[in-house]
Amino acid sequence: MKKILFILIIAFFLAGCTAEWYKHDTIYKDSDHMFFSWGGYNNPTPEKLQKSESQGWWGQEIPYIPAE
Repeated sequence: MKKILFILIIAFFLAGCTAEWYKHDTIYKDSDHMFFSWGGYNNPTPEKLQKSESQGWWGQEIPYIPAE
């Protein structure tokens, strides 16, 4: 019973993650973005900052609008 419950939880988790993921061809812009995300963020350089801004690694900025 515990195995079935565990499998169902994993299945729901993966279904939720794929709700938006399938619309994109990849989660990284290029190999530099991938390596930065995997561990390069620990010691970023000005070159990496410039590259991330020019290539749009962080997507679109969504402004915060407080609730009324």
